[in-house]
Formats: sequence, C-alpha cells, structure tokens
Amino acid sequence: MNYAIIAAGEGSRLVSEGLSTPKPLIKLNGEPMIDRLIRIFLKNRAETISIIVNEEMTEVYQHLKGLNLPIPLHLVRKSTPSSMHSFAELASTINTGKFCLTTVDTIFREDEFSHYITAFENITSDGLMAVTDYIDDEKPLYVNVDNDLRITDYKDQAYENALLPIG
Repeated sequence: MNYAIIAAGEGSRLVSEGLSTPKPLIKLNGEPMIDRLIRIFLKNRAETISIIVNEEMTEVYQHLKGLNLPIPLHLVRKSTPSSMHSFAELASTINTGKFCLTTVDTIFREDEFSHYITAFENITSDGLMAVTDYIDDEKPLYVNVDNDLRITDYKDQAYENALLPIG
C-alpha cells in the first residue's frame, strides 16, 4: 500500500491562537501528528509514503528529512493554493497500485484504520475514500459522489451536497 499525507497548510488558526509549533509537529499523547500517521502506515503494510509540506515549514521538512524509515519516503516541499493542488503535486510521487491519501490532522482509531485498509486491499475498485459532510478547513478538498457512492470528481470549491475526504 502506498500512503500520502497532505501537510501543506499554513496552520493559520493555530497561529491566531498563539501556537508556534507547526500543526504536523503538534503532539497527541506525546507523539507528533505526522509521526503518528507514519507509524500507523508502517503497521499497515506501507510500501512508500509521500508527504507534501509548504515551503515555509522548514522545521517540519527538516524533521521528516531526519527520519530513518525502512521504506521510501517521498518529500515534496511546495506551497500550494489548496488541498486539491497539493493532491495533484503528490500524484507524481505515488507508485502504481493502491494508495491511501490523508491530511496530517486526521484523527482515527488505529484498529478501525487497519480494518479500513484491509477492506480497501480486498476490493477490486480503484479506490476507497472515507468522506464527511462536516467542513472545518480553510482550503478543503471536496468530492462528489453518484448514487452508488462512487466518486465522480474532486473540487476545490464548495457545491451543493459536497463531501470532504476524511484523511
């Protein structure tokens, strides 16, 4: 399984609340959010991990460059106008085969994530994406689905009945 993380946001809401730590390095239970995702991906048969960070996130970029992973880590350092653009930048780094795309601030139970990945590995569809209608992001990536819940397109602007990928 190939994994990709969008960690290219500005974290403007956190900065406005007085936090100076970049969002990917904020700790949950003593572990930086981005490290938590990488650890969980490694537990779930990761073959590669691709991550995009914006050009201003020097601390995050250096942190990731310092990791010693047993699999290839593809880092993209580029500021993009939206999650849709970040996804497009990551696309060229993702190997053929199935991949899981998430944002750095996605929170889930590890055991549920393992079941999700196993289900994805065992279906013949091109992809599987958890989505929500809850929107709390400055520059979200929206998806549109048909009546069978198949994704028909991605958008970087809201539209009627928009859904957002979870992770």
